Amino acid sequence: MNGLEPALHQPTRLTVLAFLSGCQEAEFSVVRDYCQVSDSVLSKTAASLETLGYLRARKGYVGKRPRTWLSATRQGRAALAAHLSALQQLAAAAEAAAAETAGSETDGGGGSESDRAEG
Repeated sequence: MNGLEPALHQPTRLTVLAFLSGCQEAEFSVVRDYCQVSDSVLSKTAASLETLGYLRARKGYVGKRPRTWLSATRQGRAALAAHLSALQQLAAAAEAAAAETAGSETDGGGGSESDRAEG
């Protein structure tokens, strides 16, 4: 289906980018805690999203302590929006197909389930 972003099929990548799309920037530890992953998993995920151009990592200090902040890029936000739109279209198509199938079963099915069970 057009619009689905293969890189965002991986749940952690999708969660990280979705979280970051809701804010300007977030500290690494906040993203890690929200996504419920280890430092290592988030680090690898952030690196892969950064390689794709979907995420930006900024390093700095708070006092003498090193910190990393993550943010979604415009490209990342656009990819996420397109991916979510494609998922919504897929879900809508599935619902329409299910409704059509249910409608055709009711129209030509020879009565209700209880009628068939009694007969």
